Amino acid sequence: MMTCRLCGSADLVSVVDLGATPPCELFLTAEQVDEPEMTYPLHLRVCTGCWLAQLPPLITPEDTFTEYAYFSSYSTSWVEHAKKLVLDSVVRFGLGADSFVVEVASNDGYLLQHVAAGGIRCLGIEPSVNVGAAAREKGVPTVTAFLGPDTGATVRAEHGPADLVVANNVYAHIPDVVGFTKGLRALVADDGWVSVEVQHLLTLFERNQYDTIYHEHFQYYTVASAQRALASGGLALVDVELLDTHGGSIRLFARPAEIAGEPGRRVSDVLASEKAAGLHELAGYTEFARRVAAVRRDLLGFLTVAAAQGRTVVGYGAPGKGNTLLNHCGIRPDLLAYTVDRNPYKHGRFTPGTRIPILPPERIAEDRPDYVLVLPWNLRAELVEQLSYVGEWGGRLVFPIPSLEIVEVKP
Repeated sequence: MMTCRLCGSADLVSVVDLGATPPCELFLTAEQVDEPEMTYPLHLRVCTGCWLAQLPPLITPEDTFTEYAYFSSYSTSWVEHAKKLVLDSVVRFGLGADSFVVEVASNDGYLLQHVAAGGIRCLGIEPSVNVGAAAREKGVPTVTAFLGPDTGATVRAEHGPADLVVANNVYAHIPDVVGFTKGLRALVADDGWVSVEVQHLLTLFERNQYDTIYHEHFQYYTVASAQRALASGGLALVDVELLDTHGGSIRLFARPAEIAGEPGRRVSDVLASEKAAGLHELAGYTEFARRVAAVRRDLLGFLTVAAAQGRTVVGYGAPGKGNTLLNHCGIRPDLLAYTVDRNPYKHGRFTPGTRIPILPPERIAEDRPDYVLVLPWNLRAELVEQLSYVGEWGGRLVFPIPSLEIVEVKP
């Protein structure tokens, strides 16, 4: 029986069942296309004890992150987002030459490169060997490790306590919520700060972003459930910011519980919004599955009509979220000829489960398709600009989330 990984309750209720899919970042090589793939149930449940929404921990972080296909620096807007966080943090926390900043799940140095450029001592903790190597090539010191209490204590002993610990888009990726949070507390100075960014369950529901449910994400947070999770490791939430990243995220500011004080007004405001949406009770979770089914019907309807009319449809991007969408909808190369991605690591590979070829972005201009299905919809503003050339031949962009939208672009 599945129990809540935060509070241990057995009272978990189904939110949406997306069937069984392969891990979303295990892109296939040409040799693997004719081999079998393991699939795992993708069934989101919510705990009625603490309201943490979660997936069963059927795969381990080691399965996913030892070698990882996602490099943060390939998103221009994400690098700029990270740079702004660094510049704001320097002012807010008074960071300078004597400070120390640690980022957990630091990827390829997309954020810490800005810390290092400001003359501030920093360290990345990154479990993926290949992306950690890319960070070191940029001059960002990086330890290859998963964070837990022991790792946190070891880093603190060797490098000293951190004035700021950053954990961007990792708090959903770890099944041991309590152990990871204790690791954050071990890293941070007794008067330091922890900054956590994670997708907000409120906007996930409001904007129907079900494709962000995949096996890498073990849980999905409201501010209320994140506050409980932080407290489990000795941290207290003191402030929150609402962000547009990843379709709607929250940036949580926490401090050691002993010195944190009362949370600010913004925390109570967001908690009130969540309560009004019904996310602090079961009522807010019951309609989500119906809206998910509508996305699938509409997208498949569009693709089958386009195929019958002889129109060509290709994809843009090969993000993890795209693989949830493709597998849930059963989209294969007969409906989506290929997708493209800026990350050379993925070129020549195939999407897990659906086996759609991944090609370089230049292929779109060569083939001039009628439609381009945009899979990383969270980068909409950036990609509408990047893909404006599609309008040169009358091509149009297709956004499947939150509901099907076909967009004309001007070159």
